Amino acid sequence: MSDLSSLHDDIEAAAAGPTTLAAFDLDGTLISGYSASVGYRDRLRRFDISVSELLRTTGAAIDTRFRGADIGNLMRIGVASLAGRMEDEMQEWGERLFRQEIARMIFPDVRGILAAHRHAGHRVVMATSATPYQAMSVAADLDIDVDDVLCSRPEVIDGMLTGQLASPPLWGPAKAEALRDYAEKNGANLEESFAYSNGAEDVPMLMSVGHPVALNPDRKLAATARKNGWPSVNLRAPKGGADPLSIARTTTAIGALMGAVAFGASAGILTQNRQTAANLVGSFGPDLALSICGINLRINGRENAWSARPAVFMFNHQSSLDMLIIGSVIKRDVTGVAKKEAARDPRFIPVGALLDVAYVDRADSAQARAALAPAVEKLHSGISIAIAPEGTRSPTPRLGKFKKGGFHLAMQAGVPIVPIVIHNAGERMWRNSLVAHPGTVDVDVLEPVFTEDWDIADLDSHVDEVRSLFDDCLHAGHR
Repeated sequence: MSDLSSLHDDIEAAAAGPTTLAAFDLDGTLISGYSASVGYRDRLRRFDISVSELLRTTGAAIDTRFRGADIGNLMRIGVASLAGRMEDEMQEWGERLFRQEIARMIFPDVRGILAAHRHAGHRVVMATSATPYQAMSVAADLDIDVDDVLCSRPEVIDGMLTGQLASPPLWGPAKAEALRDYAEKNGANLEESFAYSNGAEDVPMLMSVGHPVALNPDRKLAATARKNGWPSVNLRAPKGGADPLSIARTTTAIGALMGAVAFGASAGILTQNRQTAANLVGSFGPDLALSICGINLRINGRENAWSARPAVFMFNHQSSLDMLIIGSVIKRDVTGVAKKEAARDPRFIPVGALLDVAYVDRADSAQARAALAPAVEKLHSGISIAIAPEGTRSPTPRLGKFKKGGFHLAMQAGVPIVPIVIHNAGERMWRNSLVAHPGTVDVDVLEPVFTEDWDIADLDSHVDEVRSLFDDCLHAGHR
């Protein structure tokens, strides 16, 4: 059994450049579990599976699991059931399943392995028996180019699935052959290349490269890896269900935070000063809640949070924990801009009232601009603004598109932008979860970006520059 550090050393020592491939299986290797199971459960919930298909699928699954049959028959049954579906409909379905389920199944440490290969200039490939509707959203999130995805493709004529496979499923020797063809087409050297899989069915692919890696291996592959002296690495599993202790800690933390808000509100009433109340809560409320949850913040560049105030503090948004993290970093003299829907969220109402948050109706651009006016006044009065330029939580650490509202706000008020890069909050509390898990969250507070000399005509390039600061920092954190 090898460790992750040794694997990174092997990657660094390998031949650099794009002639070295890093080929990854999908199910069980890049993600914990099986994407096909996610799709099947979704179809069952929507009563989109006939009794006949259910029986045939069950029989084929038994043959595959207990009798050693390849996955071909199971795949043919599944693809046949999709006959008559439009391909764009299937793509939308795959994207929805990714956002709702598959995104949280990605092994956190996979991103670091991919970053190490890219740092060495290697070409990253996905090789999977899954269909494009399972694979492509994962590939996009992991920055794997569509041309570098080898998968089992259904036959499509005039935008409609025929119910047939365009070629045999990429399983066992067929996947190894597909990788060899890809390598020949792209001038790659398989003797210098890496291949990663969790299953014994991929032994042919692993044997075709110079650096085979058993990643999260099943029992058969683990035995084969030991026999051949291959590296065998088990990654940390993504945080899944809510254990009783985490539920209890999260519930206690919410209660403590609400208590802090109530205490601050009482102080505000006594002093007739809402900002004093907000600063009182900010000074200890977020830290208290995070501590109860067992979450430790490791903050780099903390001094940048204080060097140029007031400011527009921008942060990447991937978890409900982000509000506590930002509160712990900024602490005082800050408010925020939130979507109008948050004004009706009972979890947010007390905090929103205390911080005098500006609620923006994103469906009405004219109203949104009007809503920014009090925020500009706040900045002029010395109160900073915290805002997520992505606008909504992303399902994974991958950075979304930046909206321009916060940039307009900084320009109008003539204040700097301070980027706050949150690295792994989603591992501690997934975007759709209500339960936090203990652990460390890394935060980088970058140097202020001054806006006094910005011109509105160059705003797009300034947005890209700031987004690049986030992107570079996030990728550096994976190395």
